[in-house]
Amino acid sequence: MERPRGRRLVAAALVAGLPAALVPGGPADAAAPQVRIHDVQGGRAVSPLDGRTVQAVPGVVTAVVPNGFWMQDEHPDRSEATSEGVFVHTVTPPRATVGDAVRVTGRAGEYRPGGPASANLSRTQIEAAAVTVERHGVPLPPPVVVGPGGRRPPAALYRGPARAAEGTARLDPRRDALDFYEALEGMRVRIKDAVAVGPSRGGEVPVLPANGRGVPGRTARGGVRSETGPSPARIVLDDALAPLPSLDVGDRLPGASDGVLDYGFGDYTLLLTATPPRVAAEPSRETTRVQRAGELAVATLALDGVNPDTPADRLVALAADIVHGLNAPDLITVSGLQDNTGPDDDGTTAADQSVAELINAISALGGPAYDWRSVDPRDNADGGRPGENARLGFLFRTDRGLAFTDRPAGPSAGTLGDGPGELPRTPVRVVAAGKGVRLSRSPGRVDPADPAWNGTRKPLAGEMTWRGRQIIVVTTQWYPTTSDDQPWYGRRQPPARPSAWRRDAQAKVIAGFVRSVRRADSDAAVIVTGDLNEPSSGGAVRTLVREGGLTDTAARIPLKRRYTSVGGGIARQLDHILVSPALVRRVTGADVVHRVAEFAESDGERDPSLVRIDLGE
Repeated sequence: MERPRGRRLVAAALVAGLPAALVPGGPADAAAPQVRIHDVQGGRAVSPLDGRTVQAVPGVVTAVVPNGFWMQDEHPDRSEATSEGVFVHTVTPPRATVGDAVRVTGRAGEYRPGGPASANLSRTQIEAAAVTVERHGVPLPPPVVVGPGGRRPPAALYRGPARAAEGTARLDPRRDALDFYEALEGMRVRIKDAVAVGPSRGGEVPVLPANGRGVPGRTARGGVRSETGPSPARIVLDDALAPLPSLDVGDRLPGASDGVLDYGFGDYTLLLTATPPRVAAEPSRETTRVQRAGELAVATLALDGVNPDTPADRLVALAADIVHGLNAPDLITVSGLQDNTGPDDDGTTAADQSVAELINAISALGGPAYDWRSVDPRDNADGGRPGENARLGFLFRTDRGLAFTDRPAGPSAGTLGDGPGELPRTPVRVVAAGKGVRLSRSPGRVDPADPAWNGTRKPLAGEMTWRGRQIIVVTTQWYPTTSDDQPWYGRRQPPARPSAWRRDAQAKVIAGFVRSVRRADSDAAVIVTGDLNEPSSGGAVRTLVREGGLTDTAARIPLKRRYTSVGGGIARQLDHILVSPALVRRVTGADVVHRVAEFAESDGERDPSLVRIDLGE
């Protein structure tokens, strides 16, 4: 979210440019009707006075920033659909202070974060031409309590047919959560006994009032599971006006927390006017059990930009996740490892030094020896920021019976560098081998030229054996929910999510590869892992399950623990491990090890998933 102090607001109108009837002391001043804040806000999303000048609008200053202030009417109307607060934009730092009774003359308008074409809602405001301070030390209007004991948001973000949120319909704050918060825009709001349902990120933290009492979908550790957007009861706190304490999921802010409700980039945020006290929940960083003698343990791990310059303390934290949290799985499918020069855009694509840093950190913590396989990408061809060349790969133990099948024979090109120049472009093929199957390359990229992977990391397949039993593993990372997707609190309701089309196309590619393996060997042991960026109910995940004949092992995890990501106060299972029919009955356990996503201070943003498979006869 862009903070108020950094907003690029429209330049204010000058007093000289106002109609005479709206200039204080002008010839028609006495005849001009009194406009109040609720008249500026109106009962719809867009001000009925948009583009018009308004004269001497009264209010009490409730908060001040370098480019303006919020004010609220001392004498509200009786409608819950009309806000009594508004932001006043000033060209120069305002002279008014909190508690001043003022009158503002200027142009009513709508400011849209991200520009006119943005999918964000607009914020009603007044471009100040003149501000008159009439009194000092005025008591602030009482805040509206949101949550139990006050106004409760409705149970749904939006109900009804597709519509433009900024259309002509009147706000319905008792039915629609978007309208509920729009009707409070610019007003003083109070929440009591807040509990964090996401970690602090970028000066913001999502919370629920009343310790989350009565909110459905709560996780075992204090968050909120949802596959259809944020809970309407969730409120995002922002530090634009006062510092906030760093919060982990489950931490509490006892008592009353007051602020001004603002709209930023795709969300309503409560800008607290004082720093609240914090009571720490001190959630533990979880560990999973050790795999038994016959069990193959497979896990996912997001490295989020590891390279040779990664700080030592972060490498130690990642190594601790592997050695202590995951109890050293046999196979870890990794995403986000950068090349040997990290963000430097110098043509480097090899990552042997980057992975060596992590392997050494694992050994330093007493972990087992690990080896690595991957395929280095073509420079700047796999998405992400230029120069980083982040990739997918396989990190595997060498001491428990898991062996990587290198094909062509010998050390994999991905171990030390790119090898043959065409390797990143060459797709892996499935080859029938007697009654079984083999891969033409191992590791090899799955259909890297397919348009589904444009600008994203290419999926990687590897052939392995576990104590003599062949396994084919595919690791992938699908297109994320990005700025392509419209915000939950945005102009279109329900919001369009075009990134889902990209993920569905990627799911079809992976499903087609899995089908080709199973056509060659119906009893093939296939594992598909990765950051799929969708919950199990997502359309692309269902496509992979249906068309690939796979089973998502996430279903074995209790619902209250089934999440790997906590973003914006939404806990979701975005990282998955799926298995072919030959392995379904051999799965002895599935887990998500909550060590990262719920913590403000962490080595990444995704919790690892883990599955154990008994391949003993």
